[in-house]
Amino acid sequence: MWAMPLEFPRSLAWVAAARGGRDWLGSLPHMVEECVEEWHLVVGAPLPGSHVSLVMPAVREDGTRAVLKLNFPHRESEHEGTALAAWEGEGAVRLFAEDRRRRALLMERCVPGTPLSVIPTDDAVDVLAGLLPRLWKPASTPPFRSLADEAAWWRNGMRQAWTDAGRPLEARLIDAALDILAALPGTQGPQVLLHQDLHGGNVLAAEREPWLVIDPKPLCGEREFGLAPIIRSAELGHSRAAVRRRLDRLSAELGVDRERARLWCIAQTVAWSIGGESPPHLHDVARWLLKM
Repeated sequence: MWAMPLEFPRSLAWVAAARGGRDWLGSLPHMVEECVEEWHLVVGAPLPGSHVSLVMPAVREDGTRAVLKLNFPHRESEHEGTALAAWEGEGAVRLFAEDRRRRALLMERCVPGTPLSVIPTDDAVDVLAGLLPRLWKPASTPPFRSLADEAAWWRNGMRQAWTDAGRPLEARLIDAALDILAALPGTQGPQVLLHQDLHGGNVLAAEREPWLVIDPKPLCGEREFGLAPIIRSAELGHSRAAVRRRLDRLSAELGVDRERARLWCIAQTVAWSIGGESPPHLHDVARWLLKM
């Protein structure tokens, strides 16, 4: 049951200024009530830190600990539940239920839930190198959006977004990213399910397995792209040497094309670094990779 006022975490404050954001925030209390009733849950206060969703600890009718998550409508989270269902708990949290109309997910709760980013860097990369092949299940479009389509979407809006944002990074990085996004999509290898935001904060310590992946922003594309979020992950070391080490190590250990992994990382990093509240360290990563 739900028996307390709903207080939004500060990390969701930006939503009020987004298109449709106020309406979504206003509808959340009712959607939480509906999910609680439909799935027979007891829920706690919202967890802090989530920037694109309301996340609440929950207990199911049978006593199973869970998480109730309601996503702000966005293209990147559109098929999150489908990706979790495809993984079937292999290296990722299990999906218990989904309500597509409400963008609501009921998922396995990771206990203790410590993020991977707190352990030594080399150990964290070991974990990620072990998880990636388990997540790379053969996939197709639909239901998942293709990496080729996503690349075209980034490419079509990139220069205008860069201009609108006040040109926060050098034109040469934009030019390089546009060239990459024109060249790579049509020459991809076998298509697999990709987690395009697999950093140290999206892997949590759990009981069923030592570490489980959360929060996929799924795409269907080649394996090389899957290294991008790890290569640029600041919590795993933010320096030219650290970025190169992750690129070299992961591409060698996982048997993927190092150059394609480097190029995909440049392209997505630039695309994700324009506008909004993107951290400035992404610009550093793009510069370093461009010179490698």
